[in-house]
Amino acid sequence: MRDRVLELAHADERVVGGAEVGSLAVGGGDRWSDLDLTFAVAEGAAIDDLLEEWTLRLTAELDAVHLFDLPSGGAIYRVFLLPGCLQLDVSFAPAEQWGAGGPKFRLLFGSAGEREFAQPPAARELLGYGVHHVLRARFCVERGQCWQAEFWIGEARDYALSLACLSRGLPARYARGFDDLPLEVLGPFEEAIVGSLDREELLRALRAAAEGLLREAGEAHDLADRVRPQLLELVSS
Repeated sequence: MRDRVLELAHADERVVGGAEVGSLAVGGGDRWSDLDLTFAVAEGAAIDDLLEEWTLRLTAELDAVHLFDLPSGGAIYRVFLLPGCLQLDVSFAPAEQWGAGGPKFRLLFGSAGEREFAQPPAARELLGYGVHHVLRARFCVERGQCWQAEFWIGEARDYALSLACLSRGLPARYARGFDDLPLEVLGPFEEAIVGSLDREELLRALRAAAEGLLREAGEAHDLADRVRPQLLELVSS
């Protein structure tokens, strides 16, 4: 599959650079890894046209199913499902904006420009969102919106875990660092997993998520100190 996509790129004069990104680019990955390829597009070429033409080819030749698109800066990522449940991510960006956005980038052909690597989220932002989600969860419990409450509790827990990753130098986006956290950090968060939609169970898990947020605030400890009394009162009432 990888070789065929690269053949398409080499045969398309609009494509002037190509690279492999993600875990496979640095010799990692396993049988469950995505195939993630990114390409630079020549000046004057329309990315939308190129995407549609490639989609037709990939659909016809590889039985690919187009799942969704994800714009990011000047690039567009198109995600496909291939036979065998292989996920193929193909992205295109104007050549002048194309280059490594992180360390997992291996140039295959062409030349790549210098780009600033994506920065981790700020602790204050993560904590702010987490507090918001705790509030929403409690309000949903009181309204009898159990499924929505369960959603917000899970979101609050995940923001707390992201804070834990951030303070330990682990990836803090998309849960990528969660499984590398120490067991003594992860253990208490098991209490923030909702076991049923019973009111008392929802409130129990919510308390654990809120306590985790405050415990893992890290650099956002000033904000945590300010919201602590209200937050603990909210989940203890």
